[in-house]
Amino acid sequence: MSHDFLTDFHHVATFGATPNHGVDRQAATAEDKLSRDWFAQFTQDKGWELRVDAIGNMFALIEFTPGAPYILLGSHLDSQPLGGRFDGAYGVIAGLHAAKHIEARLRLENVSPRFNLGVVNWFNEEGGRFAPSIMGSSVFVGSMDQHEMLSVSDLEGINVAQALEAIGYLGNDLRPEVAGYAEIHIEQGRILERESVSIGAVDYSWHTQKLDVEVLGEQSHTGATAMADRHDALVAASKVILKVHEVVERFEKGNIVSSVGRMTLEPNSPIVVARRVSLVADLRAVDQPTVAEARRIMLEDIATIAKEHDIKINVNDFDIRDIQYYPESGLQLVEKVTANLGKSVRRIRTMAGHDSVAMNKIVPTVMMFIPSIDGVSHCEREFSTDEHMLDGLEVLAETGWQMIFGALAAETGQDEFLFDSAVQIS
Repeated sequence: MSHDFLTDFHHVATFGATPNHGVDRQAATAEDKLSRDWFAQFTQDKGWELRVDAIGNMFALIEFTPGAPYILLGSHLDSQPLGGRFDGAYGVIAGLHAAKHIEARLRLENVSPRFNLGVVNWFNEEGGRFAPSIMGSSVFVGSMDQHEMLSVSDLEGINVAQALEAIGYLGNDLRPEVAGYAEIHIEQGRILERESVSIGAVDYSWHTQKLDVEVLGEQSHTGATAMADRHDALVAASKVILKVHEVVERFEKGNIVSSVGRMTLEPNSPIVVARRVSLVADLRAVDQPTVAEARRIMLEDIATIAKEHDIKINVNDFDIRDIQYYPESGLQLVEKVTANLGKSVRRIRTMAGHDSVAMNKIVPTVMMFIPSIDGVSHCEREFSTDEHMLDGLEVLAETGWQMIFGALAAETGQDEFLFDSAVQIS
């Protein structure tokens, strides 16, 4: 299992490879198509069923028990621009190899599980090309509208439907009925590395929300317009960006993070004062009241900036994600599996969003982390060792094995828990 997994992982990392050992494989690009084609070929080579739904999610399905729902393993193969080769892709490739191992083990032991097994490659988890992020899994669970998401356009004016159709992955297959979900991912932080812990069992996610900020000034000549007569949208936007950065200083250290990750400028000419700037502010905190208070402070600061510069600034809320608590049964399962395999484990929160956060809304969900070297992510320097990846693969395979036999139901003491939670989203 280990040799084949590492071979496949490092091969997939060549799709969209960058000079500094990262990948640039944004959703529904030619580079993303390469990874999708690889996923499809892996599925077909194993004799599994391949489905592609209407938002581009890919499912590799193995039926053991006719008519039973599926336990899904997976993550995403798309990346950020100039991103890392581990984020997302590790979880998909580990899921495929864990499923291969589970299938072989079932044949060897000649037993029939309660649930079927599948591996998923979610569409556009990163949101680098099409905002918002976590799109495919959110459409799957019903928290985002499929029609609206298919209409979302990138900066070049190409919408999701057009991009998926162009690479041959605008599907129409029936979505599988699911009973549980497990995802393994790099931590994207330094806790596991610092404490020399092999596996993190994720217990909850931070509250997250974004602000869509539109700064409207007046276009004018950079040489001919007196400074006093300008209504420079870029200068005002730069002050907004600083306020986004500074707002965290109003709260207890470590309880909130903020950033501006995307900005567009119009008309973006070297001799024209900017008339319009669009940016996205990202606020994440340990609880909802902290985000709400940061938002309130930001709105006050933005109003002051607009008045000082005699311009208009529009602010709209979007992509709001409440805290998700992962089930105690899943945490105990990961802890038990990891300990039985002789590896160390601790509970850990996730500040980043993941497809598991969406899936946790509809079925019992398990989220696991492996260490990230230096805690670096969303850049080419992102790195996790082969040893850490193999540790995670082993834990994922055993966790998946337990889940297809109803481990989460057993942990809760409710034998029918997973069947009651099984849903089918059309």
